[in-house]
Amino acid sequence: MKKSTSLTKIALQKFKKNIWGVFSFAFLVMCVFLAVFAYALAPDDSENANQMHLSIHSKNPGFRVQMLTIPAKVEDQNVVTAFFFGKKNADTEIPISKYSIKNNGIEITEYMQDETAGLQKEYSLSQFPDLQHASEIPDNYISERKFLLGTDKYGRDLLSRMLIGIRISLAIGFIAVLISLLIGITMGAIGGYFGGKIDAAIMWIINVTWSIPTLLLVIAITLALGKGFWQVFIAVGLTMWVEVARVVRGQVMGVKQMQYVTAARALGFNDFRIVTKHILPNSLAPVIIISAANFASAILIESGLSFLGIGAQPPVPSWGGIIKDHYAYIILGKPYLALIPGLAIMSLVTAFMLIGNALRDALDVRNS
Repeated sequence: MKKSTSLTKIALQKFKKNIWGVFSFAFLVMCVFLAVFAYALAPDDSENANQMHLSIHSKNPGFRVQMLTIPAKVEDQNVVTAFFFGKKNADTEIPISKYSIKNNGIEITEYMQDETAGLQKEYSLSQFPDLQHASEIPDNYISERKFLLGTDKYGRDLLSRMLIGIRISLAIGFIAVLISLLIGITMGAIGGYFGGKIDAAIMWIINVTWSIPTLLLVIAITLALGKGFWQVFIAVGLTMWVEVARVVRGQVMGVKQMQYVTAARALGFNDFRIVTKHILPNSLAPVIIISAANFASAILIESGLSFLGIGAQPPVPSWGGIIKDHYAYIILGKPYLALIPGLAIMSLVTAFMLIGNALRDALDVRNS
């Protein structure tokens, strides 16, 4: 037990010496924080950050505009639900260039892209139920809105969409890796421990699954299960277990020859206890490294599926979906609309790959 603890400390010390590994770990912790508090941090905290303003579409980062909010009655929403899934906002937001107070309301001039005179509209005081005088409208329902990353082609706040999109990428990675570990470790351990016909049958399944291109298999499973959020998670997870199973099988075949396993059999322990208590704990170091790489692969696959239109469906914000909506803008003078989500995907995938490399070096006993 002491030896195990000392090896763990040695691995941790080696990991801390890897600058890129520590930096990537800190970056991922920040991403997890942003994912958890996405709606609290997002300027647009409506559900899926889907508040559209077509008159200010495709605006540059840092764009500012005055926004008039017309309140609407909505059902009371649980605070916890609003925090994690956004507010069910039915308010109407109107970008305006100027306004003037009238006796019974407010007159506004809508914002226009080409600096021409926008439409003029009047809103009566009755549309603002909490106010007694029209002069109170600007202080309570007009605010200056700043879009730090600009707006997308529908006039939605790009920063808010990016923040909530982190959830999709991290969730797909976590759930897909979890599914792949459950299936891969089970199949690999059974095949490696029992051998014979059982191992041959499992290897046949592994080889057949391995021979099918991953993206095609994911597309086939997604189409069979239907388009949607959870369907993509399951589809990606069902295609990533093969590599885990092969590694676990090889590790189990080597570890089961150890003397402590023979001693466990001699003591009368059943196969389940021997595998779970004695073999697997000493076989999972490579699996941890593979899981980091699979996490990165899952993010790339989900982004690819969303780009093809069979991943997370609108209005759910997915980084791949954002690229799909704006890739044409690369040649239309606003490349940042596609480059920002592209750089985000690249950063997240790179972080997981660097952590995988750092774990590989830290868990390498030959360098201990």
